[in-house]
Amino acid sequence: MKIEQMHHVAYRCRDAKQTVEWYTRILNMDFVLAIAEDKVPSTHEPDPYMHIFLDAGQGNILAFFELPTKPEMGRDPNTPVWVQHIAFKVKDRDTLLAFKDHLEANGVDVLGVTDHSIFHSIYFFDPNGHRIELACPDPEEEAMLKRLDSVKWEMLEEWSQTKRAPKHADWLHAKELEKEPVT
Repeated sequence: MKIEQMHHVAYRCRDAKQTVEWYTRILNMDFVLAIAEDKVPSTHEPDPYMHIFLDAGQGNILAFFELPTKPEMGRDPNTPVWVQHIAFKVKDRDTLLAFKDHLEANGVDVLGVTDHSIFHSIYFFDPNGHRIELACPDPEEEAMLKRLDSVKWEMLEEWSQTKRAPKHADWLHAKELEKEPVT
């Protein structure tokens, strides 16, 4: 048995129509499906919802639920805002920079470009407060991934014993961390 691929990931949204409009206009995704029911099919609970699906490319589906009868959505107060995010791959650095310009032209605050060595990223929030990352591969990505692959188990084992960042791959963010911190 083996998982074939991600079928979809689902998050909550404040407003389904606003979410579809934002993702189609700002990130050029296609709106592919809407499902609405007054009862939850899996639990049979009476709970009206709108479930929307967006094509994030190559069979990857990003979905959202609007739940009008539930309290306003919140965040996990014990998890830093940078941890939970949705990351999308773009073709190259030129595409990443074009998206950055497009986002900023549409009033979206953008953090980055952040240098992760193997890839480069920008970060921003959708209208629901979900952190989004756009990432493009570095031209040397393949060689760096091989380096990382050769130490992954050692790093995991060291982390599991010490809960301190192993230094096997400290080269990965060395350039980025030499920069002035973003405030």
